[in-house]
Amino acid sequence: MIPTRQAKRPLRTLGAEEATTLAIQALGFVAGDDEVLGRFLGTTGLGPDELRERPDDPMILGAVLDFVLADEALLLRFCGGVNCPPEWPARARAKLPGFMPRD
Repeated sequence: MIPTRQAKRPLRTLGAEEATTLAIQALGFVAGDDEVLGRFLGTTGLGPDELRERPDDPMILGAVLDFVLADEALLLRFCGGVNCPPEWPARARAKLPGFMPRD
């Protein structure tokens, strides 16, 4: 018997609403850990008040995803917590303003 090649499943794309929802979940994840939140605020220059006043700002949500994506251990913790594949935050990030693809 000749083995057959399995067809690759296409990558799942995320819509804008799903991307925003995942980014809001990432914000909650970051805000839920004082150490991680402190690193995020220090990295972005945002203040706690600004974060509280604009939690749904697409630029802030993009910054949250950038922050999570920059740390593999943090990314895997987040994805495990919300039960999503580790590729989804990057796909969500591509849907938000300020995304700059890497060459």
